[in-house]
Amino acid sequence: MTPLLTPLTIRDITLRNRIGVSPMCQYSAEDGFPTDWHFVHLGSRAVGGAGLVMVEATAVEPRGRISQWDAGIWKDEHIAAWARIASFVRGQGAVAGIQIAHAGRKASVRRPWEGGGPIPQAEGGWQTVAPSAIPFAATDPVPHELTVEEISGLIEGFRAAARRALEAGFQVVEIHGAHGYLIHEFLSPLSNHRTDAYSDRFRFALEVAEAVRAVWPERLPLFFRASATDWMEGGWTPEETVELARRLGKLGVDLIDCSSGGTSPHAKVPMAPGYQVEFAEKVRKEAGIATAAVGLITTPEQANAIVADGRADLVLLAREFLRDPYFAMHAAKALGEKVSAPPQYARAW
Repeated sequence: MTPLLTPLTIRDITLRNRIGVSPMCQYSAEDGFPTDWHFVHLGSRAVGGAGLVMVEATAVEPRGRISQWDAGIWKDEHIAAWARIASFVRGQGAVAGIQIAHAGRKASVRRPWEGGGPIPQAEGGWQTVAPSAIPFAATDPVPHELTVEEISGLIEGFRAAARRALEAGFQVVEIHGAHGYLIHEFLSPLSNHRTDAYSDRFRFALEVAEAVRAVWPERLPLFFRASATDWMEGGWTPEETVELARRLGKLGVDLIDCSSGGTSPHAKVPMAPGYQVEFAEKVRKEAGIATAAVGLITTPEQANAIVADGRADLVLLAREFLRDPYFAMHAAKALGEKVSAPPQYARAW
């Protein structure tokens, strides 16, 4: 069978193919609660044949939202709304996943289509937090430097979010450690200038992973999204990503979702088709852990080659799934395999 369309088993969960929907913020939640928009957005990709459907970055506390319209899982009241979505996704044969996150110093901003800039506290914004009192951009508000006690509280926030995700019926949890958000801020020397125990830049990420794995059942997979490089001199490196992956693997993380960038507005990213696949390949080979490849993967042939060549175990698509919710079914047809469509749609295939 075509490699891209072969099942992938991690622990007790089997994805029907190697095609996943990457977490994509919709900026359409209300007090953290998903809306009908999320139900249709995520549900339609499950109907469209994806093996894994991942919910967007979902905040573990209110100040961890990128914007006030971000999804959340910081209180038990959120569980039922997510359970409705997870149940539908599973019912279409896809695996339901959720990415738990904290935006750190990049929180409290407007939605992209509203300009994306920081929201002043007088207009509903809030005090951001970070490992060090260093703003993302020179014109941004200075974040509050977290105390050790506050860091312990955030670790507990991730643990509680994972517990709620389990109650909601999700089968995969991904810890968001990329794109310049809080965990990545601890990892990168560009944003972590601490002199206490958290000057060990790996520590916070490892403690979060350990806390999540403690409440996430052994039978279910745990992913970690990493930015493999800051694309900046003196920043986080691919070699450090490999070492992080090795350590995470020992704590029970099953797959590294390899992205890049996000800690500096001055990074020069050489964007091109598949420009981040090399990081997934490096981590997979050198750390001995499964990986997901992301980044301008847009065609069935390109995605299939990544898996066939052993460069990654899973391919996660973002913008292409926005353009085509039925990418997985179109990929099966393009690659000469039988299309498995829901009976309601079978006449079209």
